[in-house]
Amino acid sequence: MKLYYSPGACSMAPHIVAREAGHAIDLEKVDIPNKKTADGGDYWKINPKGYVPTLVLDDGQVLTEVGVICQYLADQKPESGLVPKFGTFERYHQMEALDFIATEVHKQIGALFNPKLTPEMRTIQIGTITHRLNTLERLLQGKQYFMGDNFSAADAYLFTVLNWTSIHKIDLDKLPNVQAFIGRVAARPHVQETLKVEGLLK
Repeated sequence: MKLYYSPGACSMAPHIVAREAGHAIDLEKVDIPNKKTADGGDYWKINPKGYVPTLVLDDGQVLTEVGVICQYLADQKPESGLVPKFGTFERYHQMEALDFIATEVHKQIGALFNPKLTPEMRTIQIGTITHRLNTLERLLQGKQYFMGDNFSAADAYLFTVLNWTSIHKIDLDKLPNVQAFIGRVAARPHVQETLKVEGLLK
């Protein structure tokens, strides 16, 4: 399998899941602005959406979208416990979590990367993000991880997008549960490996 990624982008979530699950995957860095792969290839031909992540299987099949790739990688290694079994209500709760992260955390914080965002629109966006982070603070109350006591695919995704709060100087001082979550996930050995491989940690 090959994972197309960009350092620190949302593709870091399936990168973490792959390492946590014990997959041996190839990595290929993508120059997102220029839509070029590390070997000079045309990224549009690999993923017509033009963004990361993309997972190309050994048989040539292609998967895109963070939550789907994370679930797929975890499902191939059920012993990892990164996703609940199909058909269980716990599985639907994890899907619920991944959807919330994708639509209400990823997309809201990710909007701040838009270079055309005006100061006024940034203020409005920060307000929305603050509401979502306050919700997260409540959801994480009394938990080690988003789904409970055990690390899951949802945590890899949530950690990845919460890392962007430091880039955008979003204050987390009033969110001790969120801060503790970030620190807890960051300390995991496979997460440390991922950060180092992506050049985000020395």
